[in-house]
Amino acid sequence: MTSYLISGAAGAIGYRVAETLLQNGAEVLGLDNLNDAYDVRMKEYRLRILQGHQNFKFIKVDITDTEAILGANSSIRNQSYEAIINLAARAGVRSSVDHPRMFIETNVLGTNNLLELCRQTNTRKFLFASTSSIYGANPPYPTPETADSSQPLQPYSASKKGAEVLCHSYHYLYDLDISILRYFTVYGPAGRPDLAHFRFTQWIIEGRPVRVNGNGEQSRGFTYVDDIVNGTIQALNPTGYEIINLGGHEVIRINDLIHLIEELTGKKAIVEYGPIHRADMLTNWADVTKAGKLLGWKPQVDMTEGVRRLVDWYKVEREWASQIKTDH
Repeated sequence: MTSYLISGAAGAIGYRVAETLLQNGAEVLGLDNLNDAYDVRMKEYRLRILQGHQNFKFIKVDITDTEAILGANSSIRNQSYEAIINLAARAGVRSSVDHPRMFIETNVLGTNNLLELCRQTNTRKFLFASTSSIYGANPPYPTPETADSSQPLQPYSASKKGAEVLCHSYHYLYDLDISILRYFTVYGPAGRPDLAHFRFTQWIIEGRPVRVNGNGEQSRGFTYVDDIVNGTIQALNPTGYEIINLGGHEVIRINDLIHLIEELTGKKAIVEYGPIHRADMLTNWADVTKAGKLLGWKPQVDMTEGVRRLVDWYKVEREWASQIKTDH
């Protein structure tokens, strides 16, 4: 049976990648430290779904724990894998400004441990989740992979750039096949509660103020989680060493996203505008031409349908989802 290791398995993208591979008949070892970067109840919900699959095994571990990952007695090291998929990260541009060391340790040193695991277990494929924020302040739009990524604006994106360069060194030294996916903003059911789609849905349905940093005219390129999952799995095929934009193909202003959620919930938002955060980018928009050519990737779910699925999920799970913390 084909076996995969997925770090960040309880994350918004990780659990759906794991679930899809399990549904396709694979065996998955999931790693996650279930940290409190956002409300851990969301991670526990996703993990329960995965634990309903017979071929899923879970180990609670931090990828920065070198002994647990690479030690002689490590059950993680003493297995073989078709691919190691590193979706674990400390994410969040604003939080990284306050806690830079934490981001560097997880995103760089943790990635190094998993690259070493790849080498020591003779796993030939490594997939690394990077970020669109790596492109900095003034990239061309839509942004291609060739745009300058040498001037990140926050420790989060700087740590991802460092990990990308580390991946290249392992590809060069050990001939590892490595796909680096620069994810743009992802949304969907059970998504990250610190991002706009979940927050706005919760706040509007529950009649809470919708807090917006800036005037709401800033925009983002969004992609539905299942489309991201499909692209991620397609990127497990041999590529050599490639950096690929994934997501961000459908751009919407924050004010228009609020209006869309109002329409789909039938409720009026109470919007409160505040100062924009210095770490925020005013827009992002991905050029996904390479993903189409190299992976055959094509998004299937448009914004209206994707948000409708999120709203429907929220209503079903409202008893507990309404209590998820969205304040930090």
